[in-house]
Amino acid sequence: MSHPRDRFDLVPSEAAERAFIDARERGRLHHAWLLCGPEGIGKATFAYRAARTLLGARHDSSRGPLGAAPTDTVSQLISAQAHPDLLVLERLVEGGKTKKSISVDQARDLPEFFSKSPSQSPYRVAIVDAADDLNVNAANALLKVLEEPPERGVLFLVTHAPGRLLATIRSRCRRLIFAALERNEIARLIIRQTELDAAEADRIADMARGSPGAALALASGTSLALDALAHRWVDEGMIDAAEALSVADGFRGAEGQARFEALMDRLAAAVRDRALASGAEGRGEPWAELWGRLTDLPERAAAVNLDRADLLAAALADLKRTRDRAA
Repeated sequence: MSHPRDRFDLVPSEAAERAFIDARERGRLHHAWLLCGPEGIGKATFAYRAARTLLGARHDSSRGPLGAAPTDTVSQLISAQAHPDLLVLERLVEGGKTKKSISVDQARDLPEFFSKSPSQSPYRVAIVDAADDLNVNAANALLKVLEEPPERGVLFLVTHAPGRLLATIRSRCRRLIFAALERNEIARLIIRQTELDAAEADRIADMARGSPGAALALASGTSLALDALAHRWVDEGMIDAAEALSVADGFRGAEGQARFEALMDRLAAAVRDRALASGAEGRGEPWAELWGRLTDLPERAAAVNLDRADLLAAALADLKRTRDRAA
């Protein structure tokens, strides 16, 4: 799936884009924007779309209110992560592993960045994706920037859970809310950006639950195959040991981590669906408890470097016990 900085045709929220444009045109462009909504809804995509506009990319109205031409020099510099007036803070990847948080050292780059005048553009822009990933010291370093708004500087904070942020950070930002897209909007997005047919697009739209990011991830053949496998394991109880071992063989290396996380995500989603469908007379409780355990699994695996094949085996054993308990 493409990174948000490379998405030019996805418009997460026309209302949010028009509100941003209106603020700029009226001379009320806030220095800090808090982009709120569920993960995968398009908040980071919006941040990059707004950044292209502020940094002077050529407008392309066919791509939405904040649409920019992919061939424009500004757009290409941003995609290459080489624009001197754009700073992005996100969790670093070291040794094939993504760090658990955005460090204070990264956050300390913000004051220095905003202390300089724009070199090529009308503004300097920073994106924090996501502010939820800031550790305590990093959050305090960010707060110092918000307390002294930079001239010709704009900061976008992506957040999936704004209530977890410092109240002093929230109070200094203008908030934009991103709601889940309608099912038919998701289906149209999939048809427009992939080669899938309408039936497959509808299936993905059901699974994505209003998230365009999740929909684009699911649109890959691998994700669809993993979703089908997870539902077969959960709904039909058809778990073949040799097949599970074959799946676990694909968990090696950095790409294996992504595949493991994708499978766990689809397995948790299938269990969640089963919990919702089995709610009568308390039969959904064992499935709900299993869902809670599965959602924590990828993070625990990354934190202590647990063997992914062993974790899959443990998850499948837990699934079998849950089926027996719920029977």
